[in-house]
Amino acid sequence: MTLRRIVVVGNGIAGLTACDSLRSAGFDGELTVVGAERHHPYSRPALSKALLHGDDGKSDGALRAHELPPPTHEATELLGVSATGLDVDARLVSLDGGGELPYDGLVIASGSRAKRLASWQSGGPQPEGTSRELTLRSIEDAVALKERVSDRPSVIVVGGGPLGMEVASGCLHMGCDVTLVSDATPLSRQLGDHLAGIFTSAAIGSGLRVVGGGKARLVDRGDSATVVLADGTELEADLVVTAIGDEPNIDWLAGSPLLTDGSLRVDSRGRLRPDIVAAGDVAFFPTLRGVERVPLWTSAIDQARVAAVGLLQGDAAPEFNFQPYFWTEGFGLSLKAVGFTPVAGAPDYCEPGGESGSALLRWDNPDGSGTAAALNYRIPIPRLRRLADAGPAALRPNAPARV
Repeated sequence: MTLRRIVVVGNGIAGLTACDSLRSAGFDGELTVVGAERHHPYSRPALSKALLHGDDGKSDGALRAHELPPPTHEATELLGVSATGLDVDARLVSLDGGGELPYDGLVIASGSRAKRLASWQSGGPQPEGTSRELTLRSIEDAVALKERVSDRPSVIVVGGGPLGMEVASGCLHMGCDVTLVSDATPLSRQLGDHLAGIFTSAAIGSGLRVVGGGKARLVDRGDSATVVLADGTELEADLVVTAIGDEPNIDWLAGSPLLTDGSLRVDSRGRLRPDIVAAGDVAFFPTLRGVERVPLWTSAIDQARVAAVGLLQGDAAPEFNFQPYFWTEGFGLSLKAVGFTPVAGAPDYCEPGGESGSALLRWDNPDGSGTAAALNYRIPIPRLRRLADAGPAALRPNAPARV
């Protein structure tokens, strides 16, 4: 079947990359993007990494670090419009307001949304009166958070993953009193105990209070927000920021034959069926460690590139050879990592950098792969990838296997 009309549902980085990749691969037909947000694509990582650290690089204090170059794919963009349903037999995407879009090919890149503390605990909607709970997912979230912390309120951050730690670091930078609630060592689930220990020590040294006690629930008592932990501990603050993960935006696909056990599971070319592909935070895909959903910025980009070609070329398209890339910043530390994480134990290779606290690290994983990390260490990403793939020999001849 000739593809003359392709619809892309989702206007985040996966949707943008899919559009660009379709054009680069030779698609010159009708391209339509449906985006629930009213903004052109922007960098979500910048919202937590740059937002609370100074004036975002501009003298007027406006948000700028998140901006991406204007799109060049010349698609018709329906911004502020949500997909509400899909008829795979008729090849129609339903839109809020009652409209429909026909397609020959479909890219599902509808992304994910932030979990809220209330829904995480009960499965229901956020209760009334919990306006003290903020999340950080969109530009609007970022503006609201920056405005709220400008008065230096006391802050509780719930969630010890990368986003929670970055938000906590930014709030400390703004002069807030900050408590982080985490039911495990912060970052341990993402990075492993060795790297998590380094970040947690730096965080505590920067003034962060870290509290365990199990999963939490939120009680808004009017003049303050109270976080109640599973062990009964109660913590009060002016503001609560929850960073407890995300949920794929698949509600509009309810009842669809595309869902397997309630999730979108694509093949190694990003396909759900010959005329439909999916990419980004919304999709589960095959990796060396099984079928996973990997809600990372670079993962969305890499998936979308493969899925776009998979839609156009089918079995002739190259398969996705996924190598994770992750970075985070906070508490005076910067970490870039290539390869699967978390890693177990201390690194098998460590090369100290020229500055105090900087190091280049590598782990030999049980599955035969390698993971390389640069901690406050300046190194081009391609070189870091070579270290992950080939070990210390990729850096210099006769490098020691262990230090």
